[in-house]
Amino acid sequence: MWIVRLALQRPYTFIVVALLIVLISPLVILRTPTDIFPNINIPVISVVWDYEGLSPDDMANRITANFERSLTTTVNDIAHIESQSMHGRSVVKVFFHQSAHVDVALSQVTAIAQTLLRNLPQGSQPPLIITYNASSVPVIQLGMSSDKLGEQEINDISMNFIRTQLITVQGAGVPYPYGGKMRQVMVDLDLYKLRSKGLTPADVVNAISAENLILPGGTVKIGAAEYDVNLNGSTQTTQELNKLPIKTVNGTVIYIGDVAHVRDGFKDQTNIVRQDGKRAVLLSVVKTGSTSTLQIVDGILGMLPKLRAQVPQELKIMPLFDQSIFVRAAIHGVVVEALIAACLTAIMILLFLADWRATLIISVSIPLSILCSICALSALGETINLMTLGGLALAVGILVDDATVEIENIERQLRTGKEKREAILAGAKQIAVPAFVATICICIVFIPMFLLSGVARYLFVPLAEAVIFAMLASYFWSRTLVPTLAMYLLRNHEHAEKQRKAATGIIGFFVRFQQGFERGFKAFRHSYTRGLDNVLHHRKLFVTAFLAACLGSMLMLPFLGEDFFPAVDAGQIRLHIRAKTGTRIEETARICNDVEKKIREIIPAAELGSILDNIGVPYSGINTSYSNNGTYGSADAEILISLNKGHSPTIDYVKELRSVLPGHFPGIAFF
Repeated sequence: MWIVRLALQRPYTFIVVALLIVLISPLVILRTPTDIFPNINIPVISVVWDYEGLSPDDMANRITANFERSLTTTVNDIAHIESQSMHGRSVVKVFFHQSAHVDVALSQVTAIAQTLLRNLPQGSQPPLIITYNASSVPVIQLGMSSDKLGEQEINDISMNFIRTQLITVQGAGVPYPYGGKMRQVMVDLDLYKLRSKGLTPADVVNAISAENLILPGGTVKIGAAEYDVNLNGSTQTTQELNKLPIKTVNGTVIYIGDVAHVRDGFKDQTNIVRQDGKRAVLLSVVKTGSTSTLQIVDGILGMLPKLRAQVPQELKIMPLFDQSIFVRAAIHGVVVEALIAACLTAIMILLFLADWRATLIISVSIPLSILCSICALSALGETINLMTLGGLALAVGILVDDATVEIENIERQLRTGKEKREAILAGAKQIAVPAFVATICICIVFIPMFLLSGVARYLFVPLAEAVIFAMLASYFWSRTLVPTLAMYLLRNHEHAEKQRKAATGIIGFFVRFQQGFERGFKAFRHSYTRGLDNVLHHRKLFVTAFLAACLGSMLMLPFLGEDFFPAVDAGQIRLHIRAKTGTRIEETARICNDVEKKIREIIPAAELGSILDNIGVPYSGINTSYSNNGTYGSADAEILISLNKGHSPTIDYVKELRSVLPGHFPGIAFF
């Protein structure tokens, strides 16, 4: 009661506090990151070992196993370890407990990795060590293709120019490009000429290593000036490498070009990307840190016009699979549903209380409670996402309870003829404890979510916090702002009745409508009372029917699926293909081409947006670390299908693809 008396004695204080919340909320909302899900802060360190040419068995037994064993004795707070060993590459992901210090763990992993090099096969290089968390996921992809530029040129531009520009966007991580041909200086040996001159491939390697050198020349001081000295020990073009001497035989110098040919080529292609049937290169932008997904995507899209103006005109850059569209649509849906719930709640209050002043007071408390909850979530480092917005939408219908009960009780006190201040104090006193207990009971329901662990904890704790903060704020405003506004806005019962009887026009129409609604509601309540009376007189029959209905509903369990989240039709299909082990990447690309033709037969052209094929293993282990597509060799491929707006249900196409593709492509696994 003391806080209600304080609110009536110092009304401007709480009105100013409410206005302060309204004024700072837009700034808080703009600065709070917006994402589809909360941050899943499970610390992960990924260690990538590369040894080109080594078989998967040797990678697993000689590198991965030794490294995993050494981790368990020197690195603290490990939750579990996952590893993938493939041809020439091993990716070891070390997951840590939430309380682990990532910087300490990183130094420990780095130390043992460097120490272990002595025990690994000769020629092993230090691993690539990456730190990230489970929230580091692709938010947008850029497809680059051209009718005139070759795969090597597209990959080179993507790798050395476009990628370095995109990395300047805050929160964006850009791994190496997918697809294309990785540029590499190649030395094609002519074995017949080598044998005829008594040379071996090792002689060519030694000649290039010994004579193509980059050495410091220092400076030379001449007079009053000091000049840099550059040595010409390194060639400037690939053609000049052909002129390097290998050996002198009987006074004749044998050059590289006599037994081999050096050219600007590319390494063996292990990754092919096809965009709508044409060879292309794919750049995947990964969300890092706590930056908003919308902010990252907007930054990338805003940079595209500048990039297009600086790259060759023949190169087409197309944004693909923009996750911000889904984020905006999902958040828009939740906000719209919350607004609809708030409006319907206000309408029902207006119908039952028949007083726009009381409705206004209650309606003000709803957004204030929600804004308070958002400010509290932002202060705790949470983001605006589906879970927090879902919690606020869930709380909308409950937030009106505190204010509604208080206003209704104040109205009842006014009808007894009490003065306004006395009625407010009496009404607030009668419901103080019951309203507090009801608020606490609702909050207690969400307490078990704080006992969850793993991914579920990161997902559902923000939802619980959103509801709890909103409920506590609602109770606070019902004790302070609601009595204050009631003092200024509400009228005595006699005065309100006179106004209601004298009302004309739209207000008069609404008063008559409300009176008719009350009569209808009383009739419904009378019918409900009679029905309840009949049920109480036939208790055994009702209980038997109720139990039968409950048991009958259990029969539907086998037909219900199990998912972590409900299905959402985002207009995107992800299809994985796995051919026979050992299939060449060129053959896998041919299979993808045939599968793509079948997809175009199933999905109408008007509904099909684009098809992207990502075939084989990426060139860089960084991509393998961030990727979760299950691609382990040249026989694997992933097809991403994007549908246009107004498409038929995506799940229908998924079911048809699942039933049609295995029959047309026997021996190929689809999932």
